[in-house]
Amino acid sequence: MARPDRPSRARLEELKNQQRARERRTRWLWVVGTSLAVLAIVGAVVLTVARDVASRPSLDAVTTYEPSSTHVTAPVAYDQAPPVGGDHNPVWLNCGVYDAPVPNENAVHSLEHGAVWVTYSPDLPARQVHSLFSNLPADYVVVSPHEDLPAPVVASAWGAQLVLDGVDDPRVAEFVREYRQGPQSPEPGAACSGGTDGEPA
Repeated sequence: MARPDRPSRARLEELKNQQRARERRTRWLWVVGTSLAVLAIVGAVVLTVARDVASRPSLDAVTTYEPSSTHVTAPVAYDQAPPVGGDHNPVWLNCGVYDAPVPNENAVHSLEHGAVWVTYSPDLPARQVHSLFSNLPADYVVVSPHEDLPAPVVASAWGAQLVLDGVDDPRVAEFVREYRQGPQSPEPGAACSGGTDGEPA
């Protein structure tokens, strides 16, 4: 009975080389395909972030200050209305929405804790006031009327203030996003509840 021809050693080596070449091509195609997929994802993320940043309202009009930070029990005459920091009462104002003016000295303490204080002119219609606070986060934000504002709405954080055109100004939300619990706060994350609601002691 005839035995089948066995491949020569040279032929076996050639087959092995062909197999290795196929494996190299497969690996190369996988690496290239994976790299292209990663680059596509990274590009999409970068483009999305760039579009988001480009579409955000500008905060170029923010005025910054370098206030002091001392606890006092006496009333304080502030340079800004509303104030953006400085000496303040040892008790912070509870964050939330107020329908009457709140003590500056307590509100400034909340700013020290990372809150943003959005003040509005007392003659602003109730519908606009509701529109203002309904679009803001529930924590680390104080909303209250304030006398003698230079505009219908003013947003303040520790050491930063922005005069706004009104409740529909898109910079309100952007200011809150940028400065609430921001690094400019001396004590970000400190309590914004368990203090005072602004009633006289």
